[in-house]
This record gives sequence, structure tokens and C-alpha cells, in this order.
Amino acid sequence: MALTQETILQTLKSIQDPDLHKDIVTLGFIKDVKIEGGAVGLTIELTTPACPVKDQMKSEAEALVGALPGVTSVAVNMTAQVRARGGMTSQAIPGIRNIVAIGAGKGGVGKSTTTVNLAIALARKGARVGVIDADVYGPNLPQMLGIDIEPGHIELTADQKMIPPEAHGIKALSIGMLVPKDQAVIWRGPMLHSAVQQFMRDVAWGELDYLLVDLPPGTGDVAISLAQSVGVAGAVVVTTPQGVSVSDVRKAIGMFQKLNIPILGVVENMSYFACPHCNERTEIFGRGGGAEIAKDLKVALLGDVPIDTRVRSGGDEGAPVVVAAPESPAALAFSAIASKVAAKVSMQAMRTLRIVESD
Repeated sequence: MALTQETILQTLKSIQDPDLHKDIVTLGFIKDVKIEGGAVGLTIELTTPACPVKDQMKSEAEALVGALPGVTSVAVNMTAQVRARGGMTSQAIPGIRNIVAIGAGKGGVGKSTTTVNLAIALARKGARVGVIDADVYGPNLPQMLGIDIEPGHIELTADQKMIPPEAHGIKALSIGMLVPKDQAVIWRGPMLHSAVQQFMRDVAWGELDYLLVDLPPGTGDVAISLAQSVGVAGAVVVTTPQGVSVSDVRKAIGMFQKLNIPILGVVENMSYFACPHCNERTEIFGRGGGAEIAKDLKVALLGDVPIDTRVRSGGDEGAPVVVAAPESPAALAFSAIASKVAAKVSMQAMRTLRIVESD
């Protein structure tokens, strides 16, 4: 059997993407197949650098192609090209491929903590990431990221666009960078809408794969303005296990659904406490709230994040847990959730391109 590009592609059709449920050839992941004698080179271009099975795919491709008659060596290059949901629409922001909203039905559930750690986890997996702190009434991302600049001293480009400061590999912008720290932000609907527009379109974000937006808790004006202003790839909803939080999250999910924003899934934060001495697991705030929501509302449970004092201290000190303690259970949970969020966004984009079918 002659060693041809078609032979190689047919062989690689046995590798399935576990999220998109199609083979990597049909999905168009295989690029630049080269054959020089018995040496074969090819590129697998995934839809996100945060793909949790990219190493497995590479190993499978090397083994399958390496087993073909006449092959003496195989070089597989892994790359990623994040797709934009629905392509570039009139609402799209040039350079930003996907906007992900992070919301919660109530305050105090760790929404901002989740936003920051997911953003950094995505960046550490190779994605280009930005964060907007749209929680105008409680802007705390500057402190969580360790960004200390004088209010109003953000640098501007030649065309008067704000240059977002960078920390831990991500770009970030917050109303807390624009007003004095002890000044309350007392804005009504029109001003909130204007602020959302400005943070989206009057900022030199550059090329981003993901722009995460930390929303205020509840179901207010900012989320509505976001949905009306730009195309949102999906929403992640944060809860804690107890009943009150679960009840409020149902309302938040209902709001996103009414705004036609896909629900990427639910994160159950402060899920349990694991004693560092005896490893006994204590469910301080109850059990299974996130799983209950996921089952009842038919949305994905993206993961559970345990209680860890390093999450709190890292946020206070400007070194989120995925940076300060990357091997801790909480950091590993955030990293796994980030991969799932990236996979869900990819699935949304591929569906709009009619490459994969809906569940």
C-alpha cells in the first residue's frame, strides 16, 4: 500500500474528539500533511489550547501513523485556533473571539475568585485572555490580581483607547482602576450601559481568545446591557451548595436563558473542606446543590471547588491560588473547570458553523 496523504487521513479518522463527537479529520483538525520518503509530518489544530486531551491525541496520531507500512518517523505538531461563535457579527468586537459571562444569583459565592482563577488557568494553557470587572458596585479584581495603579492613570493609545494593565498573563480592566478606592459607584441603568460599552469598545484589548466578564450578582442591568451590546458565547454560573444560593442561581440561569445566552455550566464553589491533617471531608455548606441544579435545569456541572484558605489569602495578596499553589486541590479544580469551559465554548462555535450537532 502506497504511503499517501489520503492513507494518512483515513488512518487518523479513528481518533475522535470526546466533546465534539466526531473524528479529527472530519472536524478539519488535520493540517499540513507532509511525506518525505518514510518521514511523515502533520499538524493537529485544535479549537482551544486548553483541550484536556491534546497530549492523548498527539500520542494516538503518532502511534497510528507510525504503524503504517513504510513510515520511518512521525512528527506531530499540536496547535490551536480558537473559533468565534457565529463568526464576526455586527455585535462582535474586533480581535475578541469569545466573550464569557461569569454570573451568580447572589453575592458572596466566590464569583470574582472563580473569574480570576479561570482566566489565569486558561492563559497558562496557552490562551490569550482578558478580564472585565463589570461588578461596578464591588470591583475587587485589581486587588485579586495585584494590580496597583492610581485611579484614572490608565495609559491610552494614540486614538485614546485604554490600555488594560496585565497581571499573571492576562489583561484586565475594572471600574476600580478608574475611581478612588473609597468612592462608592452610584450609577443607574443608562450609565451602566455606557460603562459596559466603553469597557468593550474603547479598550485596546488586542487579539483575545477569551474575554471573561465578571458580572454583578443578581439579574440586573449589566447583564442585560452585555447581552444587548455584544455577542456572548456563553455564561458560567457560580453557586455554593446551600439551598438559598441554589434558589438564587436558578433565577440567574433563567435570566441568561431569556437573554439567549447559552449556559456553559455551573460551578459549585466552597463545595467541601478537606482537613489537611486527616483528609476528612466536611461539607460545611451542605451537599450537592450544584449537581441538583445541573440535573433539574439540564445544564452541565463544570466542577466542584473545595474550601482552601489559600484561595482567600491568594485573592487578598494579589496571587490567585492557581498561581500561588498550582498543585492544591482548589487550583487543580479551577484548571479542570477552565478546560471544560473552553471545550463548551468550542462546541458552541462549531455548532454555529454546523460542523457538529446539538445534544
